[in-house]
Amino acid sequence: MENKRFTLESVGPKIEDFVRRMIRDAGLDLEFSIGPAENPLPDFENPDIVVRFSGPDVDMLLANKAELLLAMEQLTMEMLRMTPEEHSLLQFDANDYRALRIQELRLSALTAAEKVKLSRTPFRFNPMTSRERRIIHLALRNDTEVRSESLGSGSQRQVVIYPAGMPSLPEPPRQPSPSHADKRDLAAVGTKPPARSSRSSASRPAGTHAGSQRSSRQNRGRHRRKPKRS
Repeated sequence: MENKRFTLESVGPKIEDFVRRMIRDAGLDLEFSIGPAENPLPDFENPDIVVRFSGPDVDMLLANKAELLLAMEQLTMEMLRMTPEEHSLLQFDANDYRALRIQELRLSALTAAEKVKLSRTPFRFNPMTSRERRIIHLALRNDTEVRSESLGSGSQRQVVIYPAGMPSLPEPPRQPSPSHADKRDLAAVGTKPPARSSRSSASRPAGTHAGSQRSSRQNRGRHRRKPKRS
């Protein structure tokens, strides 16, 4: 590819400065190097630049399916103002996690495809990043008995495998945001009718309320003293 926007020479110093500041601000004990990719699985991921981490806190980067590692990668892409189509050019890695994850996703895709062929029912994966969804699609691209597509939106987007020829499932409804739910709950509380007292007029025999008011006024009249005449 000619005239690449993101090369090791053009963005390497920016990446190094940004990653160093992230590590310092997070208080992590890590070392890293920036270099060209070796691309052991180019059919699935073929980046131009790889940032490799090592050090005592690598396990923290790889915890929860490398949540912290991928978050740092995403922040760096945003700093470089990379478009979604350019995200595959940069990769963060540690302990060969990315290659192992690709193999894991490939095996999961093949296993799920066999289940779909036998059951003739769709199979849903848990929500994944766009990179991981792409690996599932690529793993099944040559299988004519099944097809795969992404379903959902945002962080809940997931891959669904169908038997070939089966129509797609309907898109799941979007979940309301917590703020909307809170407002709805508050509105429901505000419009709730007040609790009826156990001694309300509706629970008394007819005429009791009016009669008691007249009796009270009469009693007050009897006890009121007339002024003496001079």
